[in-house]
Amino acid sequence: MGIGENLRQQLAAKALKRQLERATAAAAAPGAPDPRAAQTAHLVSPRERFESMPQYQQVRLMREMGARLRVESPFFRVHEGIAGATTRIDGREYVNFANYSYLGFAGDPVVVARTKAAVDRYGTSASASRIVAGERPVHRELEHALASLYETDDCLAFVSGHATNVTVIDTLFGPGDLVVHDSLAHNSILMGAQLSGAKRLSFAHNDWQALDELLARVRGDYRNVLIAIEGLYSMDGDFPDLQRFCEVKERHGGFLMVDEAHSLGVLGATGKGIREQCGVESARVDLWMGTMSKTLAGCGGFIAGCQPLVDMLRYLAPGFTYSVGLAPSLAEASLAALECMLAEPERVARLQARGRQFLTEARAAGLDTGTSEGFAVVPVITGSSVKAAQWANSLFDEGINVQPIFYPAVEEKAARLRFFICSTHEPEQITRAVRALAQLAGRRVS
Repeated sequence: MGIGENLRQQLAAKALKRQLERATAAAAAPGAPDPRAAQTAHLVSPRERFESMPQYQQVRLMREMGARLRVESPFFRVHEGIAGATTRIDGREYVNFANYSYLGFAGDPVVVARTKAAVDRYGTSASASRIVAGERPVHRELEHALASLYETDDCLAFVSGHATNVTVIDTLFGPGDLVVHDSLAHNSILMGAQLSGAKRLSFAHNDWQALDELLARVRGDYRNVLIAIEGLYSMDGDFPDLQRFCEVKERHGGFLMVDEAHSLGVLGATGKGIREQCGVESARVDLWMGTMSKTLAGCGGFIAGCQPLVDMLRYLAPGFTYSVGLAPSLAEASLAALECMLAEPERVARLQARGRQFLTEARAAGLDTGTSEGFAVVPVITGSSVKAAQWANSLFDEGINVQPIFYPAVEEKAARLRFFICSTHEPEQITRAVRALAQLAGRRVS
């Protein structure tokens, strides 16, 4: 690509970014109602009214950005079979780094066989909320196994990981309370805090001292305080000093919630997550949250904790009481994956070795991997949304599937490719990917 063409693309990207920022701000702002709109609404088609919404303008501008920059969308590609360390798209096999099956259980023969048996026994759906008519033995078996893993009184499984955070925070906290979270916390945590009506504040990423100083100033203004952090951050691949965060929580009399969506099966010698990695007793964390769609090869989320907590959620959380129960076959899949994880710690060791390999080789090649610790998630920061999309498509042409992350999901200067490493990746696949990246970046690899 010539210098002139590259400059043209950069200018076009900046112009579209400004438009997207305005559309995003308009979508977020409540705005005053226009009394004339109701009077003329019947004269405008529903399609036109949807198209006029600022949310649709966001989508339109994102599509326009790709078209103007001549970058094919890397999203919503159709995988034709089991997506693991490799996958098949449009009849071609790719090395796959866009996959959360960290220990390779999504497609594992043992997990698949038990899932099929559960379908034969229970059918395909719980068909109703568990509190009404949807309970199956496998639900409680999974919850008991997770409670045992976390050394807690009990556990409750939800049908969606995102909904777990939203409904749990919304149920437990409200006006007069404070939810304080890491600045890079997942959208589900932000949405839960927003819906709860509690005051929401953030602190600098992984900065327990900033949290301590914040709570020292404001703790006395609130009834209950929830501190929400993650076990492994899926954008950056780093993790907090859990010991320090527990100390801050205890000093200020708050509740600590740890989202282990990406750390269960990844951190710790046997995959028990951040508490094993940091040597912290389970009871020092009040709400252990996790998902079943990654290491546990199923779908849904869970909360593990003391009995009063789980009892409240079981009877009062709308995302549980008014939602269909987790499909029994998916509960069985996650139960099987959990049992296999505990029986085969060598998978965890292999995953961690592969992650270290990727991080070491990428840094040796001069690639910017940010603050990643090399546990399953390694970003390669491009510094430009255009470059992230172009690199993703170039790698795809070379038979490597990886997803770009760009504005507004991250700041423009933090645009990146995000590599998810699994225990099933072979060392040569990792080396191949790093060499291809280095070529794109104009780096020499020895």
